[in-house]
Amino acid sequence: MERRNLGRTAVEVTELGFGTAPIGNLYRSVTDAEAEAALDAAWDAGIRYFDTAPHYGLGLAEQRLGAALAGRPRADYVVSTKVGRLIEPNPAPTGSDLAAGFDVPDTLVRRSDYTRDGIRRSLDASLNRLGLDHVEIVLVHDPDTVLEQTITESIPALIELRDEGVVGAIGVGMNQWQAPLRVLRETDVDVIMLAGRWTLVDRSGAELVEACGERGTSLLAAAPFNSGLLVADWPAPGAFFDYGPAPDEVLARAQALAEAATAHRVRLPQLAMQFALRSPAVASVVVGMRSALEVRENVALLAAPISADAWAAVSG
Repeated sequence: MERRNLGRTAVEVTELGFGTAPIGNLYRSVTDAEAEAALDAAWDAGIRYFDTAPHYGLGLAEQRLGAALAGRPRADYVVSTKVGRLIEPNPAPTGSDLAAGFDVPDTLVRRSDYTRDGIRRSLDASLNRLGLDHVEIVLVHDPDTVLEQTITESIPALIELRDEGVVGAIGVGMNQWQAPLRVLRETDVDVIMLAGRWTLVDRSGAELVEACGERGTSLLAAAPFNSGLLVADWPAPGAFFDYGPAPDEVLARAQALAEAATAHRVRLPQLAMQFALRSPAVASVVVGMRSALEVRENVALLAAPISADAWAAVSG
């Protein structure tokens, strides 16, 4: 599988990245064996970039990823994790973390901490769960309400770690484009992970993508299917878009794209998977996967040929 550099760093990622939120039991439980099978299938398919976070299953995704990578040649793969949330014992568990989206016991709890000390503690804890002595990429996770602190404290803390050689590339990971654009303009980051805002159906992040290209900063395009809307060949009413039922206008736009895909003998999910990678600024498309079958399906979508006429039909 082809690899691309992250900005001006020496870090290289495969064009398809394995997002680990589903193996952190996002929405429903996945067994250890199913998670291991998914990660093994990804490795067999040539995927060498794996994205995780403490948030995913209260550390479960990091633990499962680390177990699957144990024994693999360390120089052969790249891991990104995220900082800003510390995982601590929960003084008042209710039994489940499903309120936060993960089907795991809530014996642990997340505590936001975007301070310099919190950034370092978060990374140390992640390395312990992963069983690694380093990760290549560290992203500040969803700092929507602490943007000033992110710019003045969190990013400088990551720059220190990068200068010390502890990590190879730093940035932010968010579900919106406006705040990352400010981070890009005001700090020295190598990479932006943008979830759901540079997709076939939602191109609102175009200004950020353009700015990344101008500055030589790489974009990691996450959630190319927008929570499921673009997974099917024909998006049906009730299909999810950004964690909830798609609004009528978004559903209509997706269905128009599906009609264009059919007219040009390609599938909507093929277009969705490959759309972001057409931009030179995008280094990888990161997809959450929970099973070996999903891995194989997504790898096939990435490899499927798409004509220039088909792209022209959905470029508007």
